[in-house]
Amino acid sequence: MRSMWKGAISFGLVMIPVRLYAATEQRDVTFRQVHREDGGRIKFRRFCSIDGEEVPFADVAKGYELPDGEMVILTDDDLADLPLPTAHSIEVVNFTPAEQVDSILANRAYYTEPEPAGLRAYALLRDALERSGKVALARVALRQRESLASLRTRDGVMVLETLLWPDEIRTADFDFLDQDVEVRSQELKMASSLIESMTVDFDPTMYRDGYREALEELVAAKVQGHEVARPQLRVEDGGGSLADALKASLAAAKAGAPAGAGNGDDGKRQARGKASA
Repeated sequence: MRSMWKGAISFGLVMIPVRLYAATEQRDVTFRQVHREDGGRIKFRRFCSIDGEEVPFADVAKGYELPDGEMVILTDDDLADLPLPTAHSIEVVNFTPAEQVDSILANRAYYTEPEPAGLRAYALLRDALERSGKVALARVALRQRESLASLRTRDGVMVLETLLWPDEIRTADFDFLDQDVEVRSQELKMASSLIESMTVDFDPTMYRDGYREALEELVAAKVQGHEVARPQLRVEDGGGSLADALKASLAAAKAGAPAGAGNGDDGKRQARGKASA
């Protein structure tokens, strides 16, 4: 894994140097937007709505639109002057019982790894947290945005989980909440019995993404059936470079390579059958 942040956990007067690593990754089948006729990729360019000219990325700035339509332009220097004291620190401000942190506040999770110089202090805070049954509440700034966060233990590692601010949680404002709905005691007992009969210890490996698996089988079946578009990639006149040409050649080579490795003959036949269906 590659660390995406380097700083320190600030715990009273104790500083624990750590690195952050993304604890999760999205597993999904990704698609490109392409031309239906020949499979060529669809490209997007940035154009100014006033003069119609294409704008290079270096000239793109952040703008805040006012109610009357006027735009306030913010530069990197403007943003650099804003106070962000937690830019390189995870500042522990409180501790709270773990069950009191509503799961709806959860945003993203990160593993923390101690630097060698902070290993003993890291282990001390980790073990004390685990013994207390509490989580640490902290402030941290990631990608120029300060967040509330929780710090808890998991398999010997302290996990930082960024939390949404309270005003980012929508109010559940539904009409049925004002209605007096009668729930019969017998029905409630039956529902409780059903819940009890379906209760198991949570094991995430019991569940799988059936849609993603079916989608991967469909793509494999398309490859086996040679329903693959090989766009004629080329470097645009005057707009390409040697690097562009190499990238295009590599993409073309990959497009022509055999696919479906690791999928047995039975799996291939099954995939082809599903695609035909």
